[in-house]
Amino acid sequence: MSGKIVLVAFNGEPMCFVHVLLNALDMNEKGYEVKLVIEGSATRLANELNDENAPFGKLYLAVREKGLIECVCHACSSKMGALEGVEAQGLTLCKEMKGHPSLAKYMEQGYEVITF
Repeated sequence: MSGKIVLVAFNGEPMCFVHVLLNALDMNEKGYEVKLVIEGSATRLANELNDENAPFGKLYLAVREKGLIECVCHACSSKMGALEGVEAQGLTLCKEMKGHPSLAKYMEQGYEVITF
């Protein structure tokens, strides 16, 4: 398969975020080129789930270890108090659109953008 997908997680509700993680892993396993962009209130979950003992922590860590996290929104992670933890994880911060990731850049590269 040659599908190129960007999953954008905005929602900071853990059960919603879990489905983004599950879909990222599923698409990756099925041969899609998948990238995860973490935006909005979901940025705080990058820190809350960065522990294998946290609920869904192992799932988050699996996605991170596979390199599926493209970037985390700089402005939103700063606003949500997650910036320091995101930086400590070594995750890329996106800020090319007034502090936020540009979804247009992915569309210009042939990615389908799916938001959660």
